[in-house]
Amino acid sequence: MSGMGSSLQLTNQTVVAAFRSALIHQGIIALLIFFLLAMLWVSVREWLPPARRRPGAESAVLAAEPAGRRLIRVGFGVLWVVDGVLQMQSAMPLGLPSNVTEPAAAGAPGWVRHLVDFGGQAWSYHPVAAAASAVWIQIGIGIWLLTAARGPWSRLGGLASVGWGLAVWVFGEAFGGLFTPGLSWLFGAPGAALLYAVAGALIALPGRAWLSGQLGRRLLAGAGVLLAAMAVLQAWPGRGFWSGTIGRQPGSLTSMLQNMSQTSQPGFLASLVRGFGTFNAGHGFLVNLVVVVALAVAGAGLVAGALVPAWRRVLRPAVGLLLVLSAAVWVLVQDLGVFGGLGTDPNSMIPFALLVVGGYLAVAPAPAAATVAEPAVAGEAAVATKPVAVEPAVAGPAAAEPAAGWRDRLRPGQLARALGTASPRTVAAVGALGVAIIGVVPMMAASASTTASPIVAEALDGSSAPLNFRAPAFQLTNQDGRQVSLASLRGKVVLLTFLDPVCTSDCPLIAQEFRQADHLLGGQQRQVELVAVVANPLYNGLSYTQAFDRQEHMNTLPNWDYLTGSVAQLRKVWQQYDIAAQITPAGGMIGHSDVAYVIDKSGHTRTELDFDPGPGTTSSQASFASELFTAARQNLGVS
Repeated sequence: MSGMGSSLQLTNQTVVAAFRSALIHQGIIALLIFFLLAMLWVSVREWLPPARRRPGAESAVLAAEPAGRRLIRVGFGVLWVVDGVLQMQSAMPLGLPSNVTEPAAAGAPGWVRHLVDFGGQAWSYHPVAAAASAVWIQIGIGIWLLTAARGPWSRLGGLASVGWGLAVWVFGEAFGGLFTPGLSWLFGAPGAALLYAVAGALIALPGRAWLSGQLGRRLLAGAGVLLAAMAVLQAWPGRGFWSGTIGRQPGSLTSMLQNMSQTSQPGFLASLVRGFGTFNAGHGFLVNLVVVVALAVAGAGLVAGALVPAWRRVLRPAVGLLLVLSAAVWVLVQDLGVFGGLGTDPNSMIPFALLVVGGYLAVAPAPAAATVAEPAVAGEAAVATKPVAVEPAVAGPAAAEPAAGWRDRLRPGQLARALGTASPRTVAAVGALGVAIIGVVPMMAASASTTASPIVAEALDGSSAPLNFRAPAFQLTNQDGRQVSLASLRGKVVLLTFLDPVCTSDCPLIAQEFRQADHLLGGQQRQVELVAVVANPLYNGLSYTQAFDRQEHMNTLPNWDYLTGSVAQLRKVWQQYDIAAQITPAGGMIGHSDVAYVIDKSGHTRTELDFDPGPGTTSSQASFASELFTAARQNLGVS
């Protein structure tokens, strides 16, 4: 993953076209899911007797969903959808590793960088599939939260938010920058994705957790403690926040503002950010003092108001102060979250504000409601004689009937009745789950795959050129001094390239790509021969080919031949295969074509691959190796 995209335009047309094609095809599948579910739901309801189409009488009386829970559920549902739409940016497949995840892990301890690289390998190796998957996972979770207001489906949506939020927090945000030296609440600490996970956990709680103000008080107290800790961190000397400039260099906040103002965004917003950066450069102490005091006062007000009943009246001004500060930071520092480069979300201010306001609304006791019993779900005991925010007995039989075991519920008749009695919101939530699965399945397949997508290789060098002509014959000497001819390799697929044994740039990379392709072939190695011909008229002796093999560990491959011969023999082969090998003006390096040929078992050239290795990163090497591997398997008759 390291360095991916350094030699590729982030909006490379090959990758962008593949990304858009994937989004269109998966979008059609998502629409079909909702259409088929709606048709099935209507059909089943028409089939059921009228008395069976309505939920049980007990569940018809509902308490309203608590205002705090509703705000968090709807707010984060909208945020997930917005994040999914932001993931549709054309530069996302190639740009996320180099522009988002790598900068997030920069300066973190080695174990954090290794963990981020490990998690990001699936994206680097399969950029199109991973980018499209992220779109549908996030849109699916967002629709799920928006449509499932209460009951088990709503809680499951919350758990989905927890799972994906934590995955993004660890692998996409490098733990929200908690282990980096520039950690600051202004810059998004403790990480927006962690706040999404916290919101999901709150939504996943049973309805009885929202009956009193205890949950809201705990949430506000936790937010207050975090703000107080961030105030201490912001005030800590030596971190570059107390000075707008240090010597002639910009301080931490000024430097970030200058970088943000130069990104592509509306002119008025760039002017605001640039103007604030100029003000901070001249008044850094004053700006940081205001931030530290505001964080400390808001944090102390939230903690005191949440934990001390006599101080409950300070909650409103504390929340108001925090909202004003959050809005200012979101606009002036975080650049609305989506304009500071390749924006993947609105950053942390909106999620944090939603959690705090949701906690404030949850402090007040829930309004009185009819006494109902919340359906027991997943081992929870039914809660009676209390006002609860419950959903009708979704996807279940009338409450008057005895509860069925899980085996009975999976019977076709029970499933049909469950669908027929489900509410439209529940049906929409099931459809949202289907949309999320559209993303989850390719993401899991990419993570489990041992091969990289050839899309990066195609983006660098174009697609392969299909051919069908008899390969020119040759007979040369391999690294062991044995004569090898193309005719002697008949019956095997031959992967042929041309390498300079003293090259220090492209040739070692190409050799490693051949080595990786051989590893991918596994047991099919015996049917494939890897062949390189020396592409240097000066250094072409066996000692040079043997040294190259040892250096690149090619001498461990039983099906590897590095062929050489006299200059006349080599020039003949170069001419036959259109290889230009010329001494550079400096006299040290040899300029030659980077190309690979795939020759089938009958000796016919079937494919020509432009094999310029590009940036030579782990992902590009794996992509070229996958391209070779795929071409070899096709000529072995394996799809």
